[in-house]
Amino acid sequence: MPYTWITPATDDDGELHLWPHQSLPVTGYVNILAMAAVLISVPLLLVLGSVILWGVLPFLLAALFGLKWALDHNRRDQQILEILTLDSETARLIRNSPRQEEQSWNCNRYWTSVRLHKEGGPVPNYVTLRGNGREVEIGAFLSENERKSLYQELATSLPANGPPPATPSNEL
Repeated sequence: MPYTWITPATDDDGELHLWPHQSLPVTGYVNILAMAAVLISVPLLLVLGSVILWGVLPFLLAALFGLKWALDHNRRDQQILEILTLDSETARLIRNSPRQEEQSWNCNRYWTSVRLHKEGGPVPNYVTLRGNGREVEIGAFLSENERKSLYQELATSLPANGPPPATPSNEL
C-alpha cells in the first residue's frame, strides 16, 4: 500500500506517511525509453546513407525526447508526500507537493475526527480530518479500497466524534 505507519499509532504518538502509487519503477522507465529508441531507429535503417536521414532524424529525436520529458514531468508530479504526525496532544498533517508550497494543518488530537464521505467528494470514499475549524483531505490520491482501509486505521487512532458525552453529576 502506498502508505505506512513509520511509528505505529498509539495513545502517545504515531507517524503516517502517504504517497501516490508509482506504477512505473525506474527500470521500467529505462526500458520504455530504450524500447522507444530501438523502435524509432528501425525506420532509419531504410534511409541510412541517404540525405533523407537528416530530414527525418530531427523529428524522430524530438519524439524520443518528448516521451522522456512527459515521463519525467509525470514522475515529478507524483512526488507528493503527506505526513500525519500524532503526539499525545496534537495531530499535524503536512503535505509536500512539487508544484505548491508546503501545506500544514494541526489540531488538538482530542478534538480531531476522521470522516469518510461515501459520496459528494472529488473521489468515492473521500477521507477527511476535521478539527480546529477546518476540514482537510488526506490520501485523496489513494485507490478506493486504500482510502477505506486508511479510514479504518485512522478511526482507531483518533477520536471519531470528539469528546465523550458529559455524565450527569449527582451533586445537589
